[in-house]
Amino acid sequence: MYEKNHRPEDRHLASLFANNRLWSASRIRQDPKFFSRLASQQAPAYLWIGCSDSRVPANEIIGLDPGEVFVHRNVANLVLHSDMNCLSVLQYAVEVLHVSDVIVCGHYGCGGVLTAMEPRSRGLISNWLRPIRELAESHADELAKLDGDKLSERLCELNVIRQVQNVSNTTIVQDAWHRGQVLAVHGLCYGVGDGLLRDLEVTLHGEDCKKLGTP
Repeated sequence: MYEKNHRPEDRHLASLFANNRLWSASRIRQDPKFFSRLASQQAPAYLWIGCSDSRVPANEIIGLDPGEVFVHRNVANLVLHSDMNCLSVLQYAVEVLHVSDVIVCGHYGCGGVLTAMEPRSRGLISNWLRPIRELAESHADELAKLDGDKLSERLCELNVIRQVQNVSNTTIVQDAWHRGQVLAVHGLCYGVGDGLLRDLEVTLHGEDCKKLGTP
């Protein structure tokens, strides 16, 4: 129930609690044991590394229930060797949850990619996005032939390909492959405008982890 001592500007939280109660009740009507089963274990087959963009909810766009996908999100779905948050999620997913698939999913129209392309600094976020700017510089010849949406879409794809490589080159994934663990790393791009996923066909397994060159 909404507490009377909340400030008027906080009242929007009341609708979130109401939505939550409706969602919970709906789940129980569909499956009375859903929450008791969910509370007893977490056994996802997938780790999803995606963008923080509010238009790209991992569970919904791949049609999976809570408990079926382990999720890490950050601006522009980056996997950096210095990001202990992302690496900790990856390690937990691989070594504790034993996921079989790691999915790096970018999306077209990514604000992070668009910001990385801007000539002026946006402060702290520009530091975070520097790897994308460097990626664009290393592909200047290819990107120079494109403009507008085509340019940003291709950079979104190149960023996903680079992050697939970064995931695959972590000691976490390399160690898993060396001990024979079944694990694949995939690169996907999501179309916000049509709700569809595109497979960038850069999947890596332990036996062919050197197939993908530096993008």
